[in-house]
Amino acid sequence: MNRKTVLISVLLAGVVVAGGYGMYMVGMQRGMGMASGPSANSPAGGNATQPAGGPQSALEGEDATRRHMQAGLKAGDIDPMTGKKILYYHDPMVPASKFDKPGKSPFMDMMMSPVYADGDSDQGKVTVSPRVQQNLGVRTALVTEGKLSPQVSAVGSIAFNERDQVVVQARATGYVERLHVRATLDRVAKGQALVDLYVPDWIAAQEEFLSVRRMQGTDLAVLVDGARQRMRQVGMNDDQIRLVEKTGKTQPRITLAAPTGGVVVELMVREGMTVMSGATLFRINGLSTVWANAEVPESQAALLRPGAKVSARSPAAPGETFEGKVQALLPEVNASTRTLKARMELSNPGGRLVPGMFVQMQFMDMRAEKALLIPTEAVIQTGRRTVVMLAEEDGRFRPVDVEAGIESGGQTEIKRGLQSGQRVVVSSQFLIDSEASLRGIEARLNGVPATPAASAAAAAASAPRHVGEAKVETITKEAMTLSHGPIQTMKWGPMTMDFKLPPSGVPRNVKTGDRVTFEFYIDQENLPQLTTVTPLPPEPKAANSAATAGSKP
Repeated sequence: MNRKTVLISVLLAGVVVAGGYGMYMVGMQRGMGMASGPSANSPAGGNATQPAGGPQSALEGEDATRRHMQAGLKAGDIDPMTGKKILYYHDPMVPASKFDKPGKSPFMDMMMSPVYADGDSDQGKVTVSPRVQQNLGVRTALVTEGKLSPQVSAVGSIAFNERDQVVVQARATGYVERLHVRATLDRVAKGQALVDLYVPDWIAAQEEFLSVRRMQGTDLAVLVDGARQRMRQVGMNDDQIRLVEKTGKTQPRITLAAPTGGVVVELMVREGMTVMSGATLFRINGLSTVWANAEVPESQAALLRPGAKVSARSPAAPGETFEGKVQALLPEVNASTRTLKARMELSNPGGRLVPGMFVQMQFMDMRAEKALLIPTEAVIQTGRRTVVMLAEEDGRFRPVDVEAGIESGGQTEIKRGLQSGQRVVVSSQFLIDSEASLRGIEARLNGVPATPAASAAAAAASAPRHVGEAKVETITKEAMTLSHGPIQTMKWGPMTMDFKLPPSGVPRNVKTGDRVTFEFYIDQENLPQLTTVTPLPPEPKAANSAATAGSKP
């Protein structure tokens, strides 16, 4: 009885173990099938397909690379299985390094993976999903076309308008009998009497004129005209001559009047003085317009131009605005403050503005020509370039070099690089640039375009050199495949990989199967570039082997 019980128990345990093992094997097979996915050797007519975006795992990427090697595909070709253009190959662990041919990674003991084009994208763009854009706070603005009105503020001081200044002089030698204006800065009106002069030299000329007119006879017109000319020579004007003709009496006194209204800024005469012909008696400056002189920084001088409108306010006239225009930008720079002097002409109704007052001025220059305008915060000044981040469809962004013009009111003029209707990023530009850096995009904001020849020469001159020993596996027109040993300076283990041929080509004494020493550096494309390849001497055969071979019967 005990034997039967034991036998039944053993049989039941065997059945349970066999069932568990069977279920385990079924699960393993299904898991392996799901992990492996479609292989490179699957028939074209099978049901397995690649995702449209290209390989989604390292295993699929390696399979695709092997398939490309068998089909002879390279960067720029169309993958017949995915229908996508191959952009480049890279090591997923070192995404910034790009290669134009499929092969083994020079950094890891694994195959590289292809990167496919997605629509019209290229290596100069980065794609940011809407969710990430929202997290980064990305804002964009439209490139518009309009007129820019530069607005510059400056503080100026009022001065007399020197173009509105007149001088009153004595036209003949005389004496000052009466002075009507006795102090400087007195206001005078046009035509107002200034000074009475007694001129003795006029009496003789006037008496001669009157005597000729009293003469009886014919043909006296010539004598009268000559006497009239002598009065002009002693300094009398036509009005004074007509007065002598009208009254028939000598007029030795003359009253000088103000030729314009304004302020007497210079008074050079007093009562009782003798004045000579041509002496300056008064200097009068008008107040209908005044000058406002302002110091404008050099950086803002380009925003001003003669004729631009100016609006000024003064604490001495609260609530009142004085209009004017930029009269001139004086060709003089203050060496200590690096400012340029600008001269404005302001209208001065009522004479409210007087020299010495300060005014706050706002320049308003509406440019007639239209220009492309973007927000100033969208412009990135790197020190060597002016860049904006251009927003395209489907969350794509790319940096664009632009030429910026004047800036005013938060808007910047763009002379070159953009078109009306495009959108530019006005916030989080540097975060997008960081995303571009992580994805290995070449068009960096701080990069400066250089010619390929100059870049290659600079890389070759500055790159460190590495040496090693290897066996030549194959030689093609563009590369040499070497099975090399460990390279300590690169921390590489033994592997077989491709190297670019030396600039001088393949050495004549090197062929497939030779053992060589080689020197190389990593070029701009992160590819190993050979500089020299030298064959090693053949290994000598052991002496004892030769002796043993000679002693055989």
